[in-house]
This record gives sequence, structure tokens and C-alpha cells, in this order.
Amino acid sequence: MLDKSSIFAKISCCGLLAAVLVLHSAPAALAASDVVSKYDKDSDKTLDLAEVKDAAGAQFDKLNKDSDDTLDSKEVKRVIGKKEFKAADPDNDGTLSKDEYLAIVEDLFKKADVDNEGTLDAKEMKSKAGRALKRLID
Repeated sequence: MLDKSSIFAKISCCGLLAAVLVLHSAPAALAASDVVSKYDKDSDKTLDLAEVKDAAGAQFDKLNKDSDDTLDSKEVKRVIGKKEFKAADPDNDGTLSKDEYLAIVEDLFKKADVDNEGTLDAKEMKSKAGRALKRLID
């Protein structure tokens, strides 16, 4: 039979676990709005395609460690999956040019822009396409 202190300890552990889970999900909610704020040049609390492409171009340059004007699969290992990389490489040369990289960005932008307003807000950046886009720009 369980005593009161044992029951209390188990309830406390459950509460602690719940608090950890809530705190873990909070940064994800903040991350979308932080990304919008970071790249929102016209301060309208949304990102348009030009703002996203500017950020993506800068990210491409950061990822391009060997400065050869292309990204290989190693340079984008944590950003683009193998399947997505292959699909984004239409010339099958095993690398992505900046134009090919920006084509992925534009495709994800369109998928994340569910209201078709031509801009992305924090809510849209939380979508699956928005989260994938965030990896390409930040």
C-alpha cells in the first residue's frame, strides 16, 4: 500500500514533468515571432518573399564554408534532408547553387503562406513549411 508521502512524491514528479514540457514548448512559440521580428525590415510584423530571400541568401553564404558558390550535402546536413536536397538539385551535380537554394525557399514560402497574402506572420512560421523555411533562413 502507498503511503501519503509516496503519493505526494509521485504527484510532484508529474507536476515537474508537466512544467518541463510546457517550458520546452514555449521557446518554439517565441522562435517564430523572433524570426519574423529579426528579418522584418519594414516593421509590418510579417515577412514578405523579398525579406525571406534576403535572409536566405545571407544564410546560404554562412553555410558555404568552402566559399565555392555552392552548397554540398555536408554543408546543409542539418538544414536540408537528403530527399529534399536531391529534389532541389535539378542538374544532379551534387551541389546547390544559390538560385537552387532560393528556389527551395520560395517553394516553402508559398506553402507556408496559407492565406495567400504574400506575407508570413508568426502563426504561419509555426506551420510545417514555416519551420522548414526557418531552418533555411536562420
